[in-house]
Amino acid sequence: MKIAVSGKGGVGKTTFAALLIRSLADEGKKVLAIDADPDANLAQALGVKDSTRITPISKMKELIEERTETKVGSMGAFFKLNPKVDDLPEKLSVETDGVRIMVLGGVQKGGSGCICPESTLLKNLVRHLVVDRDEVVILDMEAGLEHLGRGTAMAVDRLIVVVEPGKRSLETARQIHQLAGDLGVKNLSLVGNKIRSEKDKDFLLNNVGPLDFLGFIPFEMEIIEADLEGCPPYEKNLKAMGAVREMIKEI
Repeated sequence: MKIAVSGKGGVGKTTFAALLIRSLADEGKKVLAIDADPDANLAQALGVKDSTRITPISKMKELIEERTETKVGSMGAFFKLNPKVDDLPEKLSVETDGVRIMVLGGVQKGGSGCICPESTLLKNLVRHLVVDRDEVVILDMEAGLEHLGRGTAMAVDRLIVVVEPGKRSLETARQIHQLAGDLGVKNLSLVGNKIRSEKDKDFLLNNVGPLDFLGFIPFEMEIIEADLEGCPPYEKNLKAMGAVREMIKEI
C-alpha cells in the first residue's frame, strides 16, 4: 500500500499523516514514513527525539554528488539520471516505535545554481519507494506534489488531500486534484479536518464538487496541546485516532 498525503499548509496534513502512520503500525503493518514536504516536521509528529538534527537528503551534498556523479551547483554539467537509491531507505531512515522515517527535504529554487542533481536523486528515490518497496509507504507531500513524476504518481494507491472548512483550503484541493489528474493518479480522496460542528461538515460536503470524503476529524484542543508539548498528536487525541482507524477500513 502506497499512500500520498497532501493539502494546503496549516490544514493539519502532517497531523493526519502521523495519525494514519500510527494507526497502520498499530495494526502490525510494516510502515515507512516519508517526509517529502520542504517544511519537514513529520518526524516530530511521530515522536522522534531531536528531530531537528535529522539532515534532509536534499541537503546531503556528498551523497548527491556521489550518486549523480556530478558537482552540486555546477552549471551545465552532465549527471547520472538513474542514480543508485535502493540502499538509501535502510541507510538513512530513523526508527521510532516500530516506524521508519526518512526526511527528503526540498530543492532550493532561484539563484542556487543547478538544482537538477538534487531533484533527480529525490525523484528516483521516491519512485523506488512507491514502485519497488514491498511495505506500506506513507508520503507526507507538499501541496505541489513536488517529488511525484507521472510514472510514480500512477503507482500511488491513493492520494489523500486534507482540507479544513474554508474556501482557500478547498481551492488548494481543487488545484491538487487537477495536478493529480495530469499525473495519472487514479484514486483521490479528501479528509475533512478541524471539524467544529455539523455546519463545518456541511460546508465541505456542499462545496467540493465531484470529490469524495474518506472521513472527518473533529477539532480538538488536545492536538494543539500536543504540538505545544512536542509530543505526537495520537498521544493526546483518542477521538482523532478513532476517526482515522475508521478511514483505514475504506482504503
